[in-house]
Amino acid sequence: MTIPSYQELMLPLLQVLAAAGKELHIKESSQAVAEKLRLNEVQRQARLPSGIQTYIHNRTGWAGWYLQQAKLIEKTKRGFMKITAEGKKLLATNPSRVDNKLLAKYPSFVEKVLKASSETGSEKPEPSPSNELTPTEQIEQAYQKLNHTLASDLLDQMGKMDPYRFEQLVIDLLFAMGYGGSRAEAAQVTQKSGDGGIDGIINEDRLGLDVIYVQAKRWQGNVGREPVQSFVGALSGKKANKGIFITTSDFNKNALEYINTVQHKVILINGKRLADLMIEHNIGVSTVRTMALKRVDSDYFEEA
Repeated sequence: MTIPSYQELMLPLLQVLAAAGKELHIKESSQAVAEKLRLNEVQRQARLPSGIQTYIHNRTGWAGWYLQQAKLIEKTKRGFMKITAEGKKLLATNPSRVDNKLLAKYPSFVEKVLKASSETGSEKPEPSPSNELTPTEQIEQAYQKLNHTLASDLLDQMGKMDPYRFEQLVIDLLFAMGYGGSRAEAAQVTQKSGDGGIDGIINEDRLGLDVIYVQAKRWQGNVGREPVQSFVGALSGKKANKGIFITTSDFNKNALEYINTVQHKVILINGKRLADLMIEHNIGVSTVRTMALKRVDSDYFEEA
């Protein structure tokens, strides 16, 4: 069973608020809705890609917001809501479903949501009856799509880089992730030849109590067991226990299976994860635009 959409949660939320007979906090409401729908623990704990909220909490909150615009529930104070007389009147008709299509019959919903959306100039006013994503989910989905495209572009750029410059990029990334001390002393990239299977060395901490050896392969084809095994051998030659093997491509199954059999602590990072880390730590990317998502400050409007 999938997690119900915010529209599918509208009727259960109304029923929960009616049964409570009092105002409920959004946290209480979402928990009560989850219990009413008999959602399992996995469904209750599933989170949005950002990890900030659970799906059930986010979708219940948006279901409440849309119901509020139709005046079927009202917000009593920050984070609290209760059903209105109009909401009870709707429940008395025993509706099989409450959604945007039904809410569009209420003048206040048309005025505050549909009309306001159309005035923004969008071709398709939101929310549409078929749209099952909350605005928060739509934003996060768009953000993921943009990052996916950006990651692909980064991999294309890295594929054209000089191998030695790529090794420098990897060290820059590790430094940005918190390894090493100052930029000048944090890492060193070995010479272009005669590196003994080691492309870079970086301090694990600011004091240099331990070091991590790095292998960076700007390859088109997937990395098999042999290069990984050679890297582990190079670590043994350095009497080192920790290493990171990074590639712009991916690792074959036999390489992944092999790394689980060695005593060394070796992390394998493929192209996808490499690009994601570069985006997260601002290596090779720049911010084009920053958007601030805001909400009403209820404390401002409360009387002193």
